[in-house]
Amino acid sequence: MVSRVAVVGATGRMGALAQRLIAEAEDFELHAALGSADSIEGIDGADIVFDVTVPAISPDIVAAALDRGIPVLVGTSGWTADRISTLQRRVGADGEPGVLIVPNFSLGSALATALSVIAAPWFEFIEIVESHHEGKVDSPSGTAIRTAELIGVARTEAGPVAAPHADQRARGQQVASVPIHSLRHAGLSARQEVVFGGGGETLRVLHDTHSDESYAAGILLGLRAVRETRGVVVGLDSLIDFGLPR
Repeated sequence: MVSRVAVVGATGRMGALAQRLIAEAEDFELHAALGSADSIEGIDGADIVFDVTVPAISPDIVAAALDRGIPVLVGTSGWTADRISTLQRRVGADGEPGVLIVPNFSLGSALATALSVIAAPWFEFIEIVESHHEGKVDSPSGTAIRTAELIGVARTEAGPVAAPHADQRARGQQVASVPIHSLRHAGLSARQEVVFGGGGETLRVLHDTHSDESYAAGILLGLRAVRETRGVVVGLDSLIDFGLPR
């Protein structure tokens, strides 16, 4: 079965990559490629909406797709736990159409998050440093938020991480008690480092993205999975079992 995909945010890097992948895949065809100047009505008649816009308008894109009964794959960063909870109340636990939210389509990034979750209960001090190109408009990144939230779940029994001097702005933004530091500058694509500190030792989990090609397999996996998604599902780890908490 061939699914017609409307890409919203088509003029960006991820939108351009998605269009190429759709053109090369036998089970997809491009229904519409919408930029900021195009009417959202362009998604009418699509089988899937792929949202790769910006955090400020992403919820409106998702709402427009749901109003039309179209499942949505969200690749836009910045979907916090509170925003996802609001969406879950609208869609319901097994609601149809479903919404699949993937903060990062990279397999390596998902594995790095899984490794960080494994380490989380064993270290009292944990901080995240995430670095992206200067064009990324949101901070912290969706990947860093997701990583911190999963670390918080993994530390339910251990309690919050130690974050001395958290009242100082230079100590970063805390998510689930984990300080996150964001860098935005030229010369980078994407990098996340999770630093764990304990008695006399540190552990670092580092993931680097060198090109957008690292997202290709995850995008295709998400597009194929969203056709059967019910309710609101979050993370590439929901499609591949990395052993992360649900």
